[in-house]
Formats: sequence, structure tokens, C-alpha cells
Amino acid sequence: MAHNLTDSYVSMVARSGGAAAEQVAHRKSAIYDQLVQSGCLFQLIVVETLGLLTESAILFFAELGRKIAAVSGDSREPRFIFQCISVIIQRFTSILLHNSFLSNKE
Repeated sequence: MAHNLTDSYVSMVARSGGAAAEQVAHRKSAIYDQLVQSGCLFQLIVVETLGLLTESAILFFAELGRKIAAVSGDSREPRFIFQCISVIIQRFTSILLHNSFLSNKE
């Protein structure tokens, strides 16, 4: 997950939503390029803290949802995937927020 509220990403995100995720994806792709060259299938999924996904991740989840819908017969499957991702992001963000407060017990 790219935390787009850190100093290193704020100016980039202000210019373009999703820019932090795209930059992290580009960096990570370079790291895992050897896997792809060796014939492995690799799908990079990068999500910004405020919920923006990279374009490739959106296309991947949409295609995955369509394939699941073809098997299950439920055309809502792509929406379910994106709803699950949204809930995961909200939970992660709530943990970050919770951990940002200092406890009196510490």
C-alpha cells in the first residue's frame, strides 16, 4: 500500500490522483521484472491509502470479476470484488488512525 499522505507523495498526489500508486507500481515492477522474464505470471496490485488503485489493478480485478461471474452466473461479482477491496482499505486506514494516537498507558 502506498501511503499518499507522506511527505514524499503529497505534491505528486496533489497534481494527479493515483500518482503515488502508479509510481510505487513502476518501482515494484522493476524489482519483479526477473520473475516476468523467467516466464512467471505476475500481477502487481498497488493501492493508495485513500483507496485509489493503479489502472492495471482495476483492469485485473474487473477481469477477475467477469470470469467469476461467468462461472457463478451472478453478474454482481465484479462489484463484490471492489466492495471487498474498499472494506480492506477502510480497515487498514482505521488501524493507521488508531495507531497514530498515543495512549496514556504508554
